[in-house]
Amino acid sequence: MMLACQRFVSVVRNSRTLSRHVTTWSPVGAAFNAQQRKVDLFQKNVGLFGVPALSTPAGFEVAQQRALRETEQLVEIACNNPPGALTVETFDQLSDSLCKVADLADFVKVGHPDPAFRDAAEKACINIGTVVERLNTNVELCRSLKNLLDNKEVLDSLDPDTRRVAELFMFDFEISGIHLDESKVRKAVSLNVNLLDLNNEFLNGTHLPNRIEKTALPEHIRHCFSIDGNSIQIGGLHADSPDELVREAAYKIFLFPNSSLLLCLDDLLTCRNELAKLVGYESFAHRALNGTMAKTPETVMKFLELLTDKLSDRTAKDFNLMRDMKMKMNSRSTVLMPWDHSYFSSAVRAERYKIDPSLYSPYFSLGACMEGLNMLFSQLLGVSFRNEQPMAGEVWSEEVRKLAVVHETEGLLGYIYCDFFRRPDKPHQDCHFTIQGGRLKKDGEYQHPVVVLMLSLPPPTRSTPTLLNPGMMENLFHEMGHAMHSMLGRTRYQHGFPLSLIIALHMLRTRCSTDFAEVPSILMEFFATDYRVVNQFARHYQTGQPLPKSMVSRLCESKRICGAADTQLQVFYAALDQVYHGKPQNRSTTDILKKIQEKFYGLPYVPNTAWQLRFSHLIGYGAKYYSYLMSRAIASMVWRQCFQKDPFNRDMGERYRREMLAHGGSKEPMLMVQGKELTLSLFFLATTFLPFFRVLALFFSY
Repeated sequence: MMLACQRFVSVVRNSRTLSRHVTTWSPVGAAFNAQQRKVDLFQKNVGLFGVPALSTPAGFEVAQQRALRETEQLVEIACNNPPGALTVETFDQLSDSLCKVADLADFVKVGHPDPAFRDAAEKACINIGTVVERLNTNVELCRSLKNLLDNKEVLDSLDPDTRRVAELFMFDFEISGIHLDESKVRKAVSLNVNLLDLNNEFLNGTHLPNRIEKTALPEHIRHCFSIDGNSIQIGGLHADSPDELVREAAYKIFLFPNSSLLLCLDDLLTCRNELAKLVGYESFAHRALNGTMAKTPETVMKFLELLTDKLSDRTAKDFNLMRDMKMKMNSRSTVLMPWDHSYFSSAVRAERYKIDPSLYSPYFSLGACMEGLNMLFSQLLGVSFRNEQPMAGEVWSEEVRKLAVVHETEGLLGYIYCDFFRRPDKPHQDCHFTIQGGRLKKDGEYQHPVVVLMLSLPPPTRSTPTLLNPGMMENLFHEMGHAMHSMLGRTRYQHGFPLSLIIALHMLRTRCSTDFAEVPSILMEFFATDYRVVNQFARHYQTGQPLPKSMVSRLCESKRICGAADTQLQVFYAALDQVYHGKPQNRSTTDILKKIQEKFYGLPYVPNTAWQLRFSHLIGYGAKYYSYLMSRAIASMVWRQCFQKDPFNRDMGERYRREMLAHGGSKEPMLMVQGKELTLSLFFLATTFLPFFRVLALFFSY
């Protein structure tokens, strides 16, 4: 068995000869390049993630009731003890108790293949969310915190992290309307509870496929989609299909407006605006941006407008390159359409740098890529992966791998559950879920973080491991950046995030500021496209031969092509998010989309489509989607100043962890990006225009 873990043996047959190639893999590489070992059916069911109650769907009710009983006890402690550090510790324990159920349920309602588990998890999310909204308007609970913050002597005795967490909790009380009279407080609670339902309804709708009669599509492209009796089911954009008709059909059908979901989005935006106005803000965007680095919607929109202006010439050039490529490939039409962007930008890169993804994939087996990540983290941070066999009932699919993340001197840091392979009813998206946040427990032990990484890769077979194309490899590095941010945070508190924001915020990973949330993952993209890093792990799954340096160099250089158009697409998404959450427009969300697309993108709106109904980030990132661009700017600075010269520099790796990753959400992002150690004082969004141009410059420096 040990020998099998250390070697991946591939047998290649043809009609005349039999050749045998042996490639040596580490245990981690072997685990991901082979089919998962079956769980012993005679083992005791330990429950999902080792939570005994969750061996059945009914366990969610048990876990929920336990958390609610603990909540009552903690509220009593917070309200009946003198103000001090214990007050903040109790609030944090309260947050952790609720998060342990809400975060786990938030993943299960999306990722579990059993509908009974999904339904039970969704009910738990709603019930916990309702409790949270009531806590946010609990006057006695708020008073206990206010007594602390108003007592200068007590406040001065607190360490900076404790003080910041206390201020965050008070900020959350304030934006929840704690200052309102009793009738308005009840209204605020009602609106928040209604929002939980609307959020769930919209999120579920964004992933649902659309159906069309089979006869409505030409016979020669029907096989490209899922056929169910006399209808065809389309659950995605098929943006990388070489067949233009397939891309067009998928775009028009998948984005065809759903009237009930349009009403849901209208209600959601109206409800958010009403809540913001009730608690004293001009709009939901003003409420959401209070406390971020950007501060106001006006600041964000000015940034997006300036970025669009700065990108305009390069974006036009990129679109011209795509249009020329479309003409060269004898397209039915020479007009560049939204369904063409992804395909022809890839085609331009492939032609200019002679890149054929099928030639790269044999070098990017999943095991090789995981070995690459293991090697990189080991050299940079002294951290390695250890493959562990899950117990019966611990995972929701037998294909899920479990990794222990271990530091060379600190020992166990946490666990990553890798749900990487496609299966029926699994969302086709790459994402990261927090299951348990890290925090220092009352007994002095550290509560290890637990996360899930979800990808949608083809599973390995008996003879062939999962092979990734370059884009999949980069996505893997990106998502692992989120996971390692969770693993490397070492904070006293549950990452200092307020109570009302703990629900449905799994996308914020370590509960840090949204401006900063994507920095670690985007930084990993720089490592994934650096030939010095790729050379270390990209080797043929059969022969063990390394990917030729010329191929690595071409792949890395190709990333520069069409970058402006790709960035402009993100600007469009961010602008749409801002306008939807700004002051009411008295127009349909589709009419707003048409106008914003014309101003901030450049490719035409397609009649009878409603892309906004697939924009799931409206839920988790409401009014904050711009932060992706901010994070990219910060990540660019970190890369250039810390790792561009030497991507394996251990001193810089330790400094990066110490100054940025280790703080989770317990330190102001501004203090991290301004730290002298990283010389990031350049980045600051405030009230003058000069900082905008500094940020803009970062998009053209790499």
